[in-house]
Amino acid sequence: MAAPNIFKLGALEAHKTAFLLCDIQETFRPHIKHFGDVVKVANKMIQAAKHFKIPVYVSEQYPKGLGHTTKDINIEDAALVFDKTSFSMFTPVLQKKLKADIPELSSVVLFGIETHVCIEQTAIDLLKEDIAVHLLADGISSRSLMDRGLALQRFQNIGCFVGTSENVLFKLLQDKNHPAFKAISKIIVEPTPDKFGQSVLKDNSKQ
Repeated sequence: MAAPNIFKLGALEAHKTAFLLCDIQETFRPHIKHFGDVVKVANKMIQAAKHFKIPVYVSEQYPKGLGHTTKDINIEDAALVFDKTSFSMFTPVLQKKLKADIPELSSVVLFGIETHVCIEQTAIDLLKEDIAVHLLADGISSRSLMDRGLALQRFQNIGCFVGTSENVLFKLLQDKNHPAFKAISKIIVEPTPDKFGQSVLKDNSKQ
């Protein structure tokens, strides 16, 4: 009997992983629930990416009309910042870059907005390519908490892994003796705000 594919069980290995930051543009700030928390998680993941040597790819939805990524997020070291009109991030431009940068890509960690539109359509496109998808429940949001909650439920139903930024970073560490342990420990010293987690549980409890 063949051993199960550990990536299909939710394991992560840094050299086979990409971080995808989706459309966290300043224009959306007044409309997205918990926008500030999503920004905090994005910054946390970008900092962690440097220690794990994981490339970060950043999309911007129609920046000509909607503006660019909020200046509260430092994307200077991103492997790619690209504009799109499609809702899915998984455009030909991103596909080509991922293939060149991470030949053994097995998993993607996805965060940004909106949960039920661009995040969901990106997740579906990745799953079609047999890439494991990890959604950061503390790093994605929508204008409506109902849309957000229903999308989180759908993610689990279609085979995505829904966790938190801390959950994902510990999966990447695997061991206290990892060289990045101390640095990552400082990054995650502040946990996800309970109010954000409570909104997830509240929305899903209504289903």
